[in-house]
Amino acid sequence: MTSSSQLLRDRIKEEYKKCALSAAYFLTKYCYIQHPVRGRVLFDLYDYQKNALGEFQEHDYNIVLKGRQIGISTLVAGYALWLLLFHNDKNILVIATKQETAKNLVTKVRFMHQNLPVWLRGEIVTDNKLSLQFTNGSQIKAVASSKDAGRSEALSLLILDEAAFIDDAEIIWTAASSTLSTGGQAILLSTPNGVGNFFHKMWQQAETKTNNFNPILLDWRVHPERDQAWRDRQTELMGELQASQEHDASFIFSGNTVVPPEIIEFYKTTFVQEPVTKAGFDGNLWIWEYPKPGKSYIVAADVSRGDGEDYSTYHVIDVETSTQVAEYKGKVETKQFGNMLVSVSTEYNDALLIPDNSSIGWNAIQQVIDRGYKNLFYMSRDLQYVDVEHQITGKYHKEERGMVPGFMISQRTRPLIISRLKEYMLENSFTIRSSRTCAELETFIWKNGRPEALQGYNDDLILALCIGLWVRDTALRLRQEGIELTKLALDKTKYNVEGMIYTNKNMVKNPYEMQIGQETENISWLLG
Repeated sequence: MTSSSQLLRDRIKEEYKKCALSAAYFLTKYCYIQHPVRGRVLFDLYDYQKNALGEFQEHDYNIVLKGRQIGISTLVAGYALWLLLFHNDKNILVIATKQETAKNLVTKVRFMHQNLPVWLRGEIVTDNKLSLQFTNGSQIKAVASSKDAGRSEALSLLILDEAAFIDDAEIIWTAASSTLSTGGQAILLSTPNGVGNFFHKMWQQAETKTNNFNPILLDWRVHPERDQAWRDRQTELMGELQASQEHDASFIFSGNTVVPPEIIEFYKTTFVQEPVTKAGFDGNLWIWEYPKPGKSYIVAADVSRGDGEDYSTYHVIDVETSTQVAEYKGKVETKQFGNMLVSVSTEYNDALLIPDNSSIGWNAIQQVIDRGYKNLFYMSRDLQYVDVEHQITGKYHKEERGMVPGFMISQRTRPLIISRLKEYMLENSFTIRSSRTCAELETFIWKNGRPEALQGYNDDLILALCIGLWVRDTALRLRQEGIELTKLALDKTKYNVEGMIYTNKNMVKNPYEMQIGQETENISWLLG
């Protein structure tokens, strides 16, 4: 017969295995935390905490954009303890703005460890305010941020606590990331602290999947004990801007964005979606809709300067619905970019191709011309006349006097096309599907009266979009003017001369055809 002590040992082994296999099981079953109101309580994880914990285990690099007081720092401490106890030779480093802040996380680890059952506790060989070291070779250490923090350390897990507030975060990450490349993990967590800093940049890149970080957004709404009434009280207590940053996990913009932040957020939550496919040699061509027969498209492009600091970009826009159907953003040689423009424009039903023609842009345009693309956009040299409709109807010849290929972004045209973009977005009359474009809009600000990208960011997608919307709007406006002219002409032609009857009975089927006696005549020439 099995003794009770043997049964107990078997039970402990079974529980130990469960804890080792599942961090969530370990935390909810055996870990105690210090609650600010209820005191010492078992760490009963909320669903959002369990999900975040699963993300930590699934992904090597995680970035957490969080609201205040939702228990994420405590969760990270619990995850660190699980790694320390059930894995040998783990080296965990906690970095924060101040040593005291970093120490707080280690203190949470210590509290959880001290309140574990005896059979779960790993033996500690070193215990001071800033570090814990276990007999299995695992350790955790807390340090204040500095340019040398984490340098030359062989790290298993790097935790940047309140990363948005660490001045040297980018330098620290550059130094430490090389030590993580062989299988280490990183968790960057913070409430927002404006835009333009390292944390904001890394979050944007994670959202657009242009870095290796897995984004985890945890604002006040994830907490089951909070409702709108609670959120309204926070506004009363600290004001809307502060409450938005502290609880909504909303980045407060540095400077005035050209497009209001609430409008950008509306587009992100309403229209932004993953592309159907990511194509091209570099995977940077995002496609939401493939070309449809009979559809008219515009391809608007901004060509990089060629200095490696900016990007060549283009948008494919459905002329009638004013919808972004494809987008490219990448660093590519200008001649190759010209070939790409010809290819995508041809594929989208010989779309009207509108590259910018400033400085280096001419290299791409020349390639388009050399390839003989037949629907390249031309505008007047004096910038007073953009003959879009003339080109769409196929009646335009590039040899006409005073016309140059491409669109010129100048001191005169830049504020006009940017203003048009703002109007489109405020009126919700254009559909942006790209997270990359929205990310650029979040850092596109007024600086000394000039709209431009925040330092360290780009506006290449924005400028290409501005070109496309300006030309698209011009085309539709001219087309509408033509339609109104046609209607006016038809209203004046009812009955007439020599017994012939002029009617517009076919207008429902084709507004550009009218019946004259027994003959049908096409009147689309009125639009030319």
